Amino acid sequence: MRPAAAAATATTAALRLRAASLSPSLAASLSPSLAALLSHRRSSLILPPLRRICSLAPPHSSAAPNSQPPPQLLSPIMDAQFVLFRAQLDESSTLRDRIRAVVAEIESASRVATAALLLVHQPVPLADVLVKAKAQVEVIKGLYARLAEVLKECPGQYYRYHADWRTETHMVVSMLAFMHWLETGGLLMHAEAQEKLGLCSGEFGLDVEDYLTGLCFMSNEFDAESAQ
Repeated sequence: MRPAAAAATATTAALRLRAASLSPSLAASLSPSLAALLSHRRSSLILPPLRRICSLAPPHSSAAPNSQPPPQLLSPIMDAQFVLFRAQLDESSTLRDRIRAVVAEIESASRVATAALLLVHQPVPLADVLVKAKAQVEVIKGLYARLAEVLKECPGQYYRYHADWRTETHMVVSMLAFMHWLETGGLLMHAEAQEKLGLCSGEFGLDVEDYLTGLCFMSNEFDAESAQ
């Protein structure tokens, strides 16, 4: 057979073999040799079954025993520091209780004086109203003196405990400013308020912010007075 004819025959056989692999009806018309070749090609295309590879998990190691050493006790130096710190806290708590006891009396006397000043809106002589209020001012002055004595036990810590009597001081300054206005028609100055409360000496004085806040509270009395 000539080479050209042999090549044509091989090409034709290859095309028929490819068509037969795609169409089962054409596979029946192939020659036995081509059918065997087609069967061999189909079997070569089938993948072998996959094998599952199982890996055993590593065995869990047993829990290691607690190798941490037991907590050590505090050293004598740290123990002494904590004892000192606890003593300071107890001392501060006791001092604060004493301050609050005096402040409670200041609040009570201030309420009595304010209640007496409410009579100014009634047909009562002004002199009688001021006498009752001034009597309570003297009581409040003595209470601030007691408060100053308590604070002498903790020098330099005025603002540490200042919040314990700040609100009550606002009420007292407001009451004093209203009394001063009723008597003179003028504004109570900061130095005058300190003098009335006996807070002119030492580090225990009338804070400027407390004085100004008390003046702002006095505006409530002006509203009541203008409504008459």
